[in-house]
Amino acid sequence: MKRNLVLFGDGLFADIAYEYFTHDSDYQVVAFCVDRPYLQCEQKFGLPVITTDEITEKFNPAEHSFYAAITYGQLNRVRERFFNQAKKMGYTPASYISSRAFVWRNVELGEHCFIFENNTVQPFVKLGDNVVLWSGNHIGHHSEIGSHVFIASHAVISGCCHIGDHQFIGVNATLSNNLTIADDCMIGAAALVTRNMEEDGFAKGSRSEVSAGARRFFKVVTE
Repeated sequence: MKRNLVLFGDGLFADIAYEYFTHDSDYQVVAFCVDRPYLQCEQKFGLPVITTDEITEKFNPAEHSFYAAITYGQLNRVRERFFNQAKKMGYTPASYISSRAFVWRNVELGEHCFIFENNTVQPFVKLGDNVVLWSGNHIGHHSEIGSHVFIASHAVISGCCHIGDHQFIGVNATLSNNLTIADDCMIGAAALVTRNMEEDGFAKGSRSEVSAGARRFFKVVTE
């Protein structure tokens, strides 16, 4: 029997979370929830969209779980706020692990994690609470990921890395072995990190200059 689930949020991540929880989990989404100033519609996918100040009246916390389908705003503090708020209301945090992800048997998972397809999470890895692993990442053996972390697609975290709380790691970023990344760091897309990072650090990813001339480079004839 499927467990009832309320999704906090009604944006694009909520759309995606609805699909995955509905078609690849033991949960049944029954409603979406937003703060009252952000209420824009009354239904989504045929389900009610309600406000946080009325949720406990309509959906008993003892009978429902929740997932805060919020991305990485303010280094994940927005998602953290909803996570803490829902727990204080008495709802049980839900996690999602794709049936197409590889998560080794002794990986330690915190609460409220979302692991997309094609992730590889190797032996002895530890994930904290409220972690999002978008599709196609590699989390190397004996690495520890803190809480309130968002790792975008196709990042490589090598073995024995220690990643602190409140992190954003961009698409195609690469972290070498045995690194320590302190709290509140942002690692940009395609960044190569080979040294430890102190708190509030920023590793800039590679960025290409954009200009005209693609057709000339490939010798495309348009006339």
